[in-house]
Amino acid sequence: MDNINNRPQLLLFINLVALMACTMLLSSIYITTGVSPAWLLLLIIAAALLASLLSLFKRQDRQLIQVLKAIANGDYTLGFSAQHPMRQHLEQVKQQMQQARFNAEQQSDFFKALLVHVDLAVIVSDAQGNIIESNPAVARLLGKTATHLSELSHIGTIVLAAEKNLHSTVQWLRGEQLDTLTLQVSIAEIQGQPRKIITLQSIHEMLLNKEQQAYKRLTRVLTHEVANSITPLASIAQTCLGLMPANLSFVDEESKDDLNLALNTIASRTQYLGEFIANFRKISSLAMPKLAPTQLGEIIARMQILHLQQLAEHNISLTMDSQSQQLVMVDSGQIEQVLINLVKNAIEAVLTFKNQQAVLGESDVVQGEITLTVAQNSAQQLYIEVADNGAGVASHVVDMIFVPFFTTKQQGSGIGLSLSRQIMVNHGGDLVYVTRPQGACFRCIFG
Repeated sequence: MDNINNRPQLLLFINLVALMACTMLLSSIYITTGVSPAWLLLLIIAAALLASLLSLFKRQDRQLIQVLKAIANGDYTLGFSAQHPMRQHLEQVKQQMQQARFNAEQQSDFFKALLVHVDLAVIVSDAQGNIIESNPAVARLLGKTATHLSELSHIGTIVLAAEKNLHSTVQWLRGEQLDTLTLQVSIAEIQGQPRKIITLQSIHEMLLNKEQQAYKRLTRVLTHEVANSITPLASIAQTCLGLMPANLSFVDEESKDDLNLALNTIASRTQYLGEFIANFRKISSLAMPKLAPTQLGEIIARMQILHLQQLAEHNISLTMDSQSQQLVMVDSGQIEQVLINLVKNAIEAVLTFKNQQAVLGESDVVQGEITLTVAQNSAQQLYIEVADNGAGVASHVVDMIFVPFFTTKQQGSGIGLSLSRQIMVNHGGDLVYVTRPQGACFRCIFG
């Protein structure tokens, strides 16, 4: 049984013993008789034994090479015969390699699944800018896919120029929504090749939340430090006016008028400051939306009914265009308040522009037009657009229009747009201004 189990070794042993015996006989016959037929026959036999040994070694080498190539290609079905002395060692190596390969595949699947489900946008590129790997978060964040960094506009330019690790913030326009992104570039050598690992993350919502929190903290300070003093000041001023007798005599009659004017001014200004603080308090006390499935087309239809009489009085046309019947989760009351503010601003802008034309004496006065549109942008986000053909917003104040209490109107409070934007942020969206050649255009974008 042992001889059968070790057949290659037995064949090698038999061949070696026979070859040694033939060699000894060849030497003995050559010494005694010289070259003879028997000597030639033994020489042929010795040559055959030598060829058999070489064939045995070649066959073992060929089998070993085939098995190693199969293992290198991931094929573990090939192996040595049951009688081969290296069979047991090979099986141990195969098991270890299979386990190592399985662990590596599991780890690779884990990292791939992690990249797919993580919100952080990750891009891996080579030194030439070719994108080797990217996760779905890149397309969600940027609104596009790319095969080369040059397709990512200024972000690609920054990454291509980076020669060392970089951390920065960049602006990215996704559809009509301007986003602020953190950009981090790490340069590493992976599998012997230089690679750039790029991570992108939006901090736009975080910045908006920080901004709103700052306004709320400021509101609390103003309420505590100012509001508590305004009411008694107004009351004192009114009391002084009431206590001053009508027949009170002054050395100079103008002094009495000055006193009346001063008290009236104190009363009116403190009343204005009280209204100012009350408006400011609205920003910090805005209730969270109560979401319900709603068609945006129904909301803009109610806006037309609500402003029908006002539009007719000023000869302004309002056009509705609902391009989507998709349901969206919103608080109808809050969204209507946003649209009321925007339509009110649009009506005032159109009237201001018409008055400007009349002052300049232009004969061809433009017909006032306001358009309410429900549609989807390139990022597949639903939006309501309020556009007019009025004077528009001056370029030097566009960056300030959403700042609380900033206004270009003489009688404006400056909280309408700020409140409207906060409502849209609470809905997971945003309120943005879209530049147009004529008039103003505001978009309520739903995330």
